[in-house]
Amino acid sequence: MNPSNTLTVAGEATRRSNVRYWILLMIFVVTTVNYADRATLSITGPAMRQEFGFDAVQMGFIFSAFSWAYVMAQIPGGWLLDRFGARRIYACSIFLWSLFTLLQGFIGVFATVGAAVTTLFVLRFAVGLAESPAFPANAKVVASWFPTAERGTASAIFNSAQYFAAVLFTPLMAWLTHALGWYHVYMWMGAFGMVLAGLWLKVVRSPATHPAVNRAELEHIRQGGGLIEMSGDGGKARAGKEPAGARWFYVKQLLSNRMLLGVYLGQYCINVLTYFFLTWFPVYLVQARGMSILKAGFVASLPAICGFLGGVLGGVISDTLLRRGHSLTMARKVPIVAGMLLSVSMVACNYVDSEWLVVGFMALAFFGKGIGALGWAVVADTAPKEVIGLAGSIFNMFGNIAGIVTPIVIGYILGATGSFNGALVFVGANALVTVISYLVIVKEIGRVELRHP
Repeated sequence: MNPSNTLTVAGEATRRSNVRYWILLMIFVVTTVNYADRATLSITGPAMRQEFGFDAVQMGFIFSAFSWAYVMAQIPGGWLLDRFGARRIYACSIFLWSLFTLLQGFIGVFATVGAAVTTLFVLRFAVGLAESPAFPANAKVVASWFPTAERGTASAIFNSAQYFAAVLFTPLMAWLTHALGWYHVYMWMGAFGMVLAGLWLKVVRSPATHPAVNRAELEHIRQGGGLIEMSGDGGKARAGKEPAGARWFYVKQLLSNRMLLGVYLGQYCINVLTYFFLTWFPVYLVQARGMSILKAGFVASLPAICGFLGGVLGGVISDTLLRRGHSLTMARKVPIVAGMLLSVSMVACNYVDSEWLVVGFMALAFFGKGIGALGWAVVADTAPKEVIGLAGSIFNMFGNIAGIVTPIVIGYILGATGSFNGALVFVGANALVTVISYLVIVKEIGRVELRHP
């Protein structure tokens, strides 16, 4: 029996349970649906533009609606997570964003372009509000369930769900749009998510209270640096008489930390790439490369497969470096810097005409982005243990400002030039800024210690 998988209790060897992997699978499934619901408009957009007559600038603002709300709700969402726990808040989040996704299938009842634009903007805004606790909750659950040496891989796996969403759901949504109509995409995705909310409540608990976790696994998590007793999820909550202004006191500390500011900037720039692929990439394939909606849906899944593989590989590389004795700083920075340098390759699409070369360069860029997308592992490594939800929310807030900026900037670039060339340069330049941020601004990576009011 492998001693690393056992715990000796009263002279008896007990094999360690592996409940944390089932929890990670649940996070992965939920995050896949999360990203699929964000990407519905990128697939249905061309058909909706044809039906309603949206122009490029209107589409840019509709694409950005999600992120306006998502960014605004991050700090309140993080506070809710620390106050009430990831299990309950996340279940409410899944149910609500799925409901608002379903309702988007009914905007066809509006006869005018203005009414359709306004309603779609409002519903996308509501999806952003509802999804705001999702990724901070992921980070909180991973910090609770996984020791430090496994956290990079765990974080990379749930983050790679964004690519798996494109691999699995992009062709499916493209087929639904082509065969049945764009509104079916919203109805089916919304209904599926509402069922998933109930499954989350049934499966997920904190390690300290989960009935299937044995002592061996609990000790493995605890001794490896996992924060097994999380406030709001059945663990030990922070003092109930904490001053009302305390969370703002913590926010100021987090925003004044140089290391965290560099991480925030890096995540913003990484998310410029994310939101290009979530919003304008299928439109690029249809408008700039002349593909049908159905073909674009399938072609878009190919770079996403590479992104998924890169995402998992980045976490494995990082944790392998850590286990081999390299510092946490080295283990996290090497994949991030190397991956983002690969992502710049998308600019080469401006200089080729062949479809297979375009797909190849985009696949390489997506692969690099996957390797470099370790920001959530860095959050789990650095967030003060008292306010992991809040720290993750601030990180996510900065990162998702890119969701506001990217679709609007690209919309204006298209409106001014009629070409995607400038858009690809804009996205590639942000990959380079990520490299600079981690090499110049972020110094040593380690957990932040808070002062208390």
